[in-house]
Amino acid sequence: MATYKGIKGFTIQTIAGDPPAPKLGQVWYNTTSNKLKGYVSGAAAWAAGNNVLTGRNEVAGAGTQTAALFFGGYNTAITPPGATALSETYDGTSWSEGNNMNQTRYGAAGCGISTAALSISGYQPPPRLLNAEAYDGTCWAEGNDVNVARSNTAGAGTTTSAVLMGGSIPSPGGTDATESWNGTSWSVNTAAPTTRQNMAGLGTGTAALQISGYNGPSLTTSVLLWNGSAWTETGDVLTARRGMAASGISTLGMIFNAYQPAVTYTEQFDGTSWTEVADMAVQRGFLGGATASPNTSSLGFAGGNPTLSLATEEWADPSLAIKTFTSS
Repeated sequence: MATYKGIKGFTIQTIAGDPPAPKLGQVWYNTTSNKLKGYVSGAAAWAAGNNVLTGRNEVAGAGTQTAALFFGGYNTAITPPGATALSETYDGTSWSEGNNMNQTRYGAAGCGISTAALSISGYQPPPRLLNAEAYDGTCWAEGNDVNVARSNTAGAGTTTSAVLMGGSIPSPGGTDATESWNGTSWSVNTAAPTTRQNMAGLGTGTAALQISGYNGPSLTTSVLLWNGSAWTETGDVLTARRGMAASGISTLGMIFNAYQPAVTYTEQFDGTSWTEVADMAVQRGFLGGATASPNTSSLGFAGGNPTLSLATEEWADPSLAIKTFTSS
């Protein structure tokens, strides 16, 4: 008869109780409870949070799962439909109305945290906007203009060090323009190797990812890594998409949902390659994400096209727990 020692090369540890700091995959026999136990990983998943107050798509977001901010967007529920200047804050439980931005906009880039965020460029029909606004936790203030007005763009970083990448301009394929922010002004930096729009961005001003999106003729799986002065190719996403949200850092990132294709897929990045994990419950494109959240505890909210969504979803990575093994 096969034994555990014969298969694994060692016997199961026998202890009175549970080990104080078990390791993932460790198995032991608890002589106090007379149970076989192990330390295992649970399932990663999205869970429903409380709804946002005002539904809109093409929003921008900042912050973390327990302290988030989202702003701007296109509201199809008002007459006539159009850009908004609304902002809302999330405390980990519920959304509250915040002070409005100075200018209505949608398709802007967002980055930072809930008490120090940037809203960059975007669209306010008929023009695309040059201006950026900074949030201090209470109010929005006008900042210095970017060099290339754009919408459906992405950003990464903080209020003192950020990068603005790609986006939609009058050219059908978007732009490859890259700009860096030093806390005072925007400067033109090295252009990306490809034009694109409706992509996702995450990371810092000197270590960011520009992810997937639309490059004119088609969607792309390409992911570009920014190091503060130059772009390089890194691991492709599994599903090309546009109009998705993202969070995390350049070596531990996450993207979720999309406008095209209409999917709920979530992918995580480990610095080399992407892995598909649990889907979101509510499909919507052009949603917002808490961009500063670790990819282990992200937050997705609002969005939708054409139907607006109020839904908020919170991500939890696999939880580690002691499990008692039973026989059937």
